[in-house]
Amino acid sequence: MEAFLKVLWGERERVAVWELEGSGFPLDDARHSMIIVKDWFDSAGYVVEAAGVLTIIAGVLIATWWFLTRLTSMPKLDAYREFRSDVGRSIILGLEFLIAGDIIRTVTVTQTLESVGVLVVIVLIRSFLTMTLELEIEGRWPWQQSKLKS
Repeated sequence: MEAFLKVLWGERERVAVWELEGSGFPLDDARHSMIIVKDWFDSAGYVVEAAGVLTIIAGVLIATWWFLTRLTSMPKLDAYREFRSDVGRSIILGLEFLIAGDIIRTVTVTQTLESVGVLVVIVLIRSFLTMTLELEIEGRWPWQQSKLKS
């Protein structure tokens, strides 16, 4: 007789087969271990993505605080430019975390051609956003040499 141990994680449901004879140990230890490892990597991917979102939120809050304190000590236009630069940097860093989380979950958990295609599109969009933010912040593309100020 077989019973099913349902392991709920987020929106997905994973099912491991257990045998009820005698000891009650898993019918297939390797399969059960693989499910646990996949769940761990799936969770790690979500944690990395959450870190990305928190990085963006914290960066915007800190940049706003700095902007408000700079308003009294420097010209408003300079304070605004630094504010935009600070917000842009926090978004770039957050996007890097989000890309890493997507890669972790796609490579280790959902290994289908469709999920890899979706990952490619997400990475391309986020990379494009990162490059355009870099252009706006630094005034140059990431592959160009930096302009030295004299």
